[in-house]
This record gives sequence, C-alpha cells and structure tokens, in this order.
Amino acid sequence: MSKLEEKVAHYSQEAKKLGLDLDDRLIAKTTESLVPAIYNQDAETVSCSDQSELETIKKNFLQNKLGLDDETEMDHAIQKVCEAMGSANRHKYRALFYALLVKEFGKESLYT
Repeated sequence: MSKLEEKVAHYSQEAKKLGLDLDDRLIAKTTESLVPAIYNQDAETVSCSDQSELETIKKNFLQNKLGLDDETEMDHAIQKVCEAMGSANRHKYRALFYALLVKEFGKESLYT
C-alpha cells in the first residue's frame, strides 16, 4: 500500500468515526489534490480557531478552486464544517474538511 493509499484509508476511517457522511471516492480525490500538504503534520490539519487559516481556506479553496463568491455563505459553510468535525477534535484533517466543503456546495463533480 502506498503512502497516499494509507492516508486515504486513515481519513476514511476517521470520517466514519466522526459520523461524517462522505463518499470514499470523494475523500480519495480530495486527498490526492492536497499532496504534498497531507505529508506535513502542520498543513495536514485545519485549526478552526485560527481566523487567518480560515480566511486562506475561503480565498484559496472556496473562491479560487471551487469558484464561489458569496462571503456570507462561505463563512457559514466553514463554521458548519468546523462544528461537524467537532470542537474537541484536535485532528480536523484538511482532506476531510475540504471534502465536507465540496459536498456542502454540491461541487462533487469537480472531484470525480
């Protein structure tokens, strides 16, 4: 099993543990799009308490990658994903975070 396959398997298990309704294929495609960040311990996770990181996600992922432009809608979706992943969860994996955002905005076709 490759390192990428190991990461995908780990994220799929984590999604199931957290009760996240995510398709394994979406997790795999989102994970592939985040190489090499998934191999960096700091970049692999998202900190919902770091407002500058959330702004970066909004600008670089939601606006540039997904083509969204409604600031209020994006902020609401980010908060919804933070809550879905759990406030006590210290390992909000970026691949799962992004997959949840993709699903929230119905943009799965970009990752299939």
